[in-house]
Amino acid sequence: MSVLDHSPRTTWSPRLQRRREIVTTGGMQGVLDIATALRAEGFPVREFAVEVRDGVPYSSVTCTVSLTAAECACFADRLGAVPAVISVEPC
Repeated sequence: MSVLDHSPRTTWSPRLQRRREIVTTGGMQGVLDIATALRAEGFPVREFAVEVRDGVPYSSVTCTVSLTAAECACFADRLGAVPAVISVEPC
């Protein structure tokens, strides 16, 4: 019997707090769709601030999300799949 085995090991990746601004359409419903997507994807959200104004076509969500380096690379693409999302940018 060997101490070493040939099974692949998962490595631990640190999570860093990353602040993102998400621009959306659809008013409050668009914001709720973003919140639902963040929860469904399992991203730990530390801070979530919303700016929705009457008569303005776009809303803004500013959030601090805990992401690994791999998750950070695909975060914008995954949220971009939500129909109401216009852009996802670091801030």
